[in-house]
Amino acid sequence: MTRLLFFGRLRDVAGSGERVVSLPAHIETVADLRAWLAAEDGELGAALDGRGIHVVVDQVISNRDTESVSAATEVAFMPPLSGG
Repeated sequence: MTRLLFFGRLRDVAGSGERVVSLPAHIETVADLRAWLAAEDGELGAALDGRGIHVVVDQVISNRDTESVSAATEVAFMPPLSGG
């Protein structure tokens, strides 16, 4: 099982901050995961493809669509951060 986390506005779009899913065998990369989520929910898919979305795989910032998620226990999606 893989825990998907959604932060900020992505939480609103996803309808919750967390989903626990069993990834299909064909999901190997962040790009595959985004495409799978987009096929399930077009609005969430569009939000995840938005500018500046950060991807964290097993608590390591990745931001590469080629990053492997096939053995990941947690994948987090975060919108751009701002600070003061």
